[in-house]
Amino acid sequence: MAYDPGAIDATLAAAVGDEPALIAELRESFLESVKRCLRGMKAAESPDEWAGFALRLKGLAASFGAVRLMALAAEAAAGQAHDSTVLRRLHRAVERL
Repeated sequence: MAYDPGAIDATLAAAVGDEPALIAELRESFLESVKRCLRGMKAAESPDEWAGFALRLKGLAASFGAVRLMALAAEAAAGQAHDSTVLRRLHRAVERL
């Protein structure tokens, strides 16, 4: 799966136009929401809670055009809760955003 580092910025620019400060603010909000989902997954007390946070992350990633993150979140939602390999891959994907 290809990684497009500009997809999030392009999605935001399409939504708000040429407003660099607003784009930066929305990007930061997106990243904080992503990190909140990851924290929720780590703290999940049940497989359903894990899947819920993973699906929330998938939807968030889809809304911002983060295709790789969306695919990994879908994998997490369908897989075993607290899968450390999937969590590592999710964290790497977020670092690349």
